Amino acid sequence: MPLGPLLRRLSGRRASHAAPPRPEGPVYAVGDLHGRADLLARALHAVSADAGDAGGATLVLLGDYVDRGPDSAGVLARARALTDGAAGVAGVDRVVALLGNHEAMMLDMLDDPVGLGRRWLRHGGLDTLTSYGVAGLPDRAPPPALREAADALRRAMPEGTEAWLRARPATWRSGDVAFVHAGLDPDRAPGDQPAEVAVWGHPAFRRRPRADGLWVVHGHTIVPEPSARDGRVACDTGAYETGRLTVAALDGGPVRFLAVHG
Repeated sequence: MPLGPLLRRLSGRRASHAAPPRPEGPVYAVGDLHGRADLLARALHAVSADAGDAGGATLVLLGDYVDRGPDSAGVLARARALTDGAAGVAGVDRVVALLGNHEAMMLDMLDDPVGLGRRWLRHGGLDTLTSYGVAGLPDRAPPPALREAADALRRAMPEGTEAWLRARPATWRSGDVAFVHAGLDPDRAPGDQPAEVAVWGHPAFRRRPRADGLWVVHGHTIVPEPSARDGRVACDTGAYETGRLTVAALDGGPVRFLAVHG
């Protein structure tokens, strides 16, 4: 191993994140939604109540809007309206919607239904198709059925939705905090790693803290309880399965967690 990465790795083992994350302004990060439009609505109310009338907050959606839950179409419509300014949240001035690996698989299905579509279907894509009124796809769909499903999904989505999905960023940063869907390589700077790592994760992310003091807020990996330690803020509490959606509130003090249930 080259000396630079080795030194970073060794120093990373001693890295301290004693100070809480300090974004440039208040940020609320929403964990994985997976088709739970009902919980998204409740989370937005919770954010408004917490933010108050001061304004200036940023809302970050951490990705995985689709699959597994009952209303992927509703979640995408609400998320797009939020980022486009068509739907406001009191106390929030800006909304950032990141790309999750399930959106990436959905786009793969649209791009290459025969080669990549089955992977998406195995991981909840059938639920998303159903939410858009596309049904009847067999478990082991042959190539013509996969192509037909991709075409039907593209027709069913509101105009501009596919382009909106393709424009989602993989990361967003404020102060000493990076927001991603899945994780980052702890041995590389945030701006020096592929977008695929932020969307799909890295094997060392949960094992080793960063050496540069950067905090990383993420979803992707379901945890029984949200946590903020070792430079990582974990927000995915499995909303589609547990009925519990977590929002991390970062305002320069200790991280607070807002939970909504359904």
